[in-house]
Amino acid sequence: MDNIYLFMLIAITVLAVVDIVVGVSNDAINFLNSAIGSKAISLRTIMIVASLGIFIGAVFSSGMMEVARKGIFVPAQFEFSEIMLIFMAVMITDILLLDFFNTLGLPTSTTVSIVFNLLGAAVVMSLIKISATDDQTFADLGNYINTETASTIIIGILLSVIIAFTIGAAVQWVSRLIFTFNYENKIKNVGVVFGGVALTAITYFIFLKGLKGTPYYSDLEGMVEGNEVVIILGSFVFWVLFSYIFQIVTKKTVLLFVIAVGTFGLALAFSGNDLVNFIGVPMAAYHSYEAWIAGGMDPSMSMAVLEKKVPAEPLILFISGGIMVLTLWFSKKAKTVAETEISLSRQGETHEKFEPNRLSRSVVKRTTQLSSYFSIIIPTSIQERLAKSFTKPDNVMLTKDQSIDAPAFDMIRASVNLMVAGVLIALATSMKLPLSTTYVTFMVAMGSSLADKAWGRESAVYRVAGVLNVIGGWFGTAIGAFFASGIVVFLINWNPKVMTPILLLLTAVLLYINYSSHKKTSTKTIEEDSLTKAESSSVQGVIQESAKNIANVVKRGNRIYTNAINGLAKQDVGLLKKNKKQIVKLSDEVDDLRDNIFYFIKNLDESSIGASNFYINILGHLQDMVQSLEYITKVTHKHVNNNHKKLKFSQIKELKEVDERFETFFDNTKKAFDSRSFEEIGVILGRKQEIITLVTDKIQKQVARTRTEESSPKNTTLYFSILLETKDLLTATMNLLEEYHGAHDASVEPATLPNNIEVIEEK
Repeated sequence: MDNIYLFMLIAITVLAVVDIVVGVSNDAINFLNSAIGSKAISLRTIMIVASLGIFIGAVFSSGMMEVARKGIFVPAQFEFSEIMLIFMAVMITDILLLDFFNTLGLPTSTTVSIVFNLLGAAVVMSLIKISATDDQTFADLGNYINTETASTIIIGILLSVIIAFTIGAAVQWVSRLIFTFNYENKIKNVGVVFGGVALTAITYFIFLKGLKGTPYYSDLEGMVEGNEVVIILGSFVFWVLFSYIFQIVTKKTVLLFVIAVGTFGLALAFSGNDLVNFIGVPMAAYHSYEAWIAGGMDPSMSMAVLEKKVPAEPLILFISGGIMVLTLWFSKKAKTVAETEISLSRQGETHEKFEPNRLSRSVVKRTTQLSSYFSIIIPTSIQERLAKSFTKPDNVMLTKDQSIDAPAFDMIRASVNLMVAGVLIALATSMKLPLSTTYVTFMVAMGSSLADKAWGRESAVYRVAGVLNVIGGWFGTAIGAFFASGIVVFLINWNPKVMTPILLLLTAVLLYINYSSHKKTSTKTIEEDSLTKAESSSVQGVIQESAKNIANVVKRGNRIYTNAINGLAKQDVGLLKKNKKQIVKLSDEVDDLRDNIFYFIKNLDESSIGASNFYINILGHLQDMVQSLEYITKVTHKHVNNNHKKLKFSQIKELKEVDERFETFFDNTKKAFDSRSFEEIGVILGRKQEIITLVTDKIQKQVARTRTEESSPKNTTLYFSILLETKDLLTATMNLLEEYHGAHDASVEPATLPNNIEVIEEK
């Protein structure tokens, strides 16, 4: 390793490719979310349009490369050897940080990541240089860091959060006020104007303002400068006419074209703004290495050369664009990140990804109070007119599972998201500000969701918690990037020849671990004995579907009960811990079934309303069974985990007898439901007293033992707890069998089913 700097340059080049992959997996999906969420056009078309936008946007990014070279630190204050260490640390840290967020499925900012990585590494390297001299102190740190530019970048990034959210909410509110949710008729007339405005904004800011960052702008500068008003008005007239012709010829809404062009424009703006985050540092490292070779290979030479403007490298930009496109098509982590934003902006109910917290509850509570104050001030007539625009159409109620396959929001909101985000990003790019595309696209989508009343009382606390988690992650990115890159550059500086290979190997290992972890969690296999939601609208259908769920609960409950007894007998804390996870999973599945009751009742046939009583009662008994199993699992794990005295041999033997009897009982029940031999249920019910007598006998024996020979209060409490909860488990199971047996007999005469079920319930 004679030339450590050549090795570093090669490593940085390889890391650049990996950085593009992990960065695009997180960032690029943001400009696809609006088109994907609306499902207005096919996914294949979306990907093709976005790919074209990325390729063209890569050319637009050349003007942004200066940020990585001199936007954060003062190059002249650093030697070549120090600059290479900074760039090496930045690339390693950036890749690991972005891949970590990709694995979690949280959108973060590649801009914030690269800016704070550069800042952290440069600050630590500056402190190392200052500490090595006698004539400098911490106060001289400002000589090394480009504080003015860095502050402008950081403030711009933070302001983008507020600006994007506010503008997104305002534009969406006005758009919804005009078009309402029943926009199909209005869009035929007013839609051409909306299309003209949206397309004019997209084309002007992206194609004209965005060109300012490219070397090609000088050829167009004479035509553009001073003629902005003419260009805007001419573009508006052209796009209005185009929208009108498009709707007449295709018989489709112009919003389809707006979404396609918006996706293209946002992809172009993303690539133009964010490509610097992936290849800015590697290109700066390459130019530094070139200058070092030309300067006689002196490691101590000043890097003032980085302050000069360097012409674009079209081939490198083209290759980078190609890697970005391939990542967009094949990255599975990108899909995971997309699910977060789409779920938070979904118009209907869905499986909420985030749990509410104290802050989200407080925000929702205060916002609700503020809304009630405004309702007092605003006249009732105005409130009623506004309410009409925001009244959602009466559609068929979809379950949370079904809503995932349905469009997350309509084409009006998708168009607003794309238009506003594209304009803001392109405007920042033209001003050479590395605005965070993630922040902008995400906050525009959240603002439009709020304005569209997607965050209703049913979901607001979850959605707000999600937004706060994502924003918290952004601050975590900044803090983590700053300190992590500082630590890495310190380690490399300690011994470059030793630490560089070690850190590169560690990076490769961590990337592989994250890849394996994500692959494992994303490959969701539906287990054979998992519970399924009732979808039938007839009584017989509900009975058949419930039979399968009951069989699966009995099967899994049998296994959980046996594992609890075996784990207690063997003092196997590992088995009991695993058993706790199994009962939590079963409990969550039963809770999901209960959450689905609203949609189940809504979609029932009018003639089968009586089936709802049966279904609700069955779920109640299943939940009672799960709660008993949960308690038994909890107390057995707690006893062993706390290293309490082992149960006596006689106690273990008696529990085993109960377990064997229960195993036979559960097996017979499962077979009856699996084979749909419902007449067998009556036979099983006839043995109820036999099992109750067995459990009661064991309780009496423990009472006798406690009075004569038992010396452990903990053992006594545990033993009684298990047996008493076992009785409750038996009671819940028998109640379920009686409910099912009676309902099945009654279903033989469909005409009398509702009344029969009512009678069973009263019994």
